[in-house]
Amino acid sequence: MATPDALLVILRHAPHSSNWLREGLDAALVAAAFGQPVHLLFMGQGIMALLKEQGSGALGQKATLPTIDMLEMYDIDKLWVAEGALQRMHLSTDSLVDGVSLIEDQEISGLLQQHAKILNF
Repeated sequence: MATPDALLVILRHAPHSSNWLREGLDAALVAAAFGQPVHLLFMGQGIMALLKEQGSGALGQKATLPTIDMLEMYDIDKLWVAEGALQRMHLSTDSLVDGVSLIEDQEISGLLQQHAKILNF
């Protein structure tokens, strides 16, 4: 499921509520630019960053969808979405960008154990 030396970045915050999501994505891109394998786990409000239809943020905030779209250029192709959070937000996988994989809530602890390096945003 995971590459043992990969960095797992957990993204829990909505795109426009704070800078946490943007900082998490930036950390992932920097690590990938230096050759580090990177995997992303979207949980809670962080799932909103993956919505195909998202508006721009408040004045001065950049939209996150362009960053999500360029992840593949950095070889970041493991995008997991917590299934329980998706259901709680009444969203379907059809509303998300392509390339995401659902992970059941009870499998998340196993995913965490497969990664020695984890950043939580």
